Amino acid sequence: MAVDNFSQRVLAWFEEHGRKDLPWQHPRDPYRIWVSEIMLQQTQVNTVIGYFQRFMQRFPDVASLAAAELDQVMHHWSGLGYYARARNLHRAAGEVMARHQGAVPDDMDSLQSLPGIGRSTAGAIRSLAFGAYAPILDGNVKRVLARHFAIPGWPGSSPVQKQLWQLSEQLTPHTQTAEYNQAMMDLGATRCVRGKPLCDTCPLARSCQALAQGDVARYPAPKPKKVLPVRATMMVILTDATGDILLEQRPPSGIWGGLWSLPECPPERSLLAWCREVLGCDVEQRHKLPPRRHSFSHFHLDITPVVVAVKNPAKGLMDEGSRVWYKLSQPDDRGLAAPVSRILGEIGRPNSEQQSKGEAP
Repeated sequence: MAVDNFSQRVLAWFEEHGRKDLPWQHPRDPYRIWVSEIMLQQTQVNTVIGYFQRFMQRFPDVASLAAAELDQVMHHWSGLGYYARARNLHRAAGEVMARHQGAVPDDMDSLQSLPGIGRSTAGAIRSLAFGAYAPILDGNVKRVLARHFAIPGWPGSSPVQKQLWQLSEQLTPHTQTAEYNQAMMDLGATRCVRGKPLCDTCPLARSCQALAQGDVARYPAPKPKKVLPVRATMMVILTDATGDILLEQRPPSGIWGGLWSLPECPPERSLLAWCREVLGCDVEQRHKLPPRRHSFSHFHLDITPVVVAVKNPAKGLMDEGSRVWYKLSQPDDRGLAAPVSRILGEIGRPNSEQQSKGEAP
């Protein structure tokens, strides 16, 4: 099949059916495109839109993002997941200010040198923001190409990914690159979807090899499955005499890096002894909230929230600079881990389940 024929059909479909009213498209400036592309990594458009709009209100340009405290950035990212994206975005904003005079660069090498920007994201920024030729290969594009050319194997494996990149380079036109790349992403998101692709309305249907084989579901091959391990923790909801709750800031890297969370007690430990040993205080009025599971890409975390109260003033409790007393009645711009935010919301609701007596740990 001729390369021009492929791209022409994609562009013709985009002209009539493509998404042209996404918030980062108006205005289509490099900073907005960059932020949207980072948010769209492993996250669907419908989820991103609200986060993007709130993020832009608070950080309308590179300078405001670079000047902000990381905690403020994490607060506006809280709930979007994959928090390394936010940390890298903040670091990259600082580098753009320092190395590029506050202007998002337009060349691939400079873009890929920034934290959190890989080849496909750089290509999206270069093409969508600057109108330059640059192939992309996000999850949607991988799915369209793998099905159309019936490419076996998981797209995340190196040999398959290499083959898909070669196709993307060959098929991406040197003119109207922005429209073509947006069209390919839109095709994957709205027609060539994972579960039940809408082949009847796809502009590439007549040349799609997977459809010709009658086995569209076979492509692309899923990621090899593995059984995720399960970990468990007790999240300690420690309250003082005024009802404020103790929060700790997590280390900058790792799970929920840089976010604020509840102290965690190993489930096999005695809670009383742990509080005395680690927090330096005695506690009382203990009861459990309903347990819940939070799943990451590589493990499940079973959380048991436990409400306790400080029995006596603990002089050393706040010696750690990474601890604060959080006021439920006056929440601040603080990045909270998603399950912690939900737990605090439960506690803050009148007549919530946590008011009922529970089993003491």
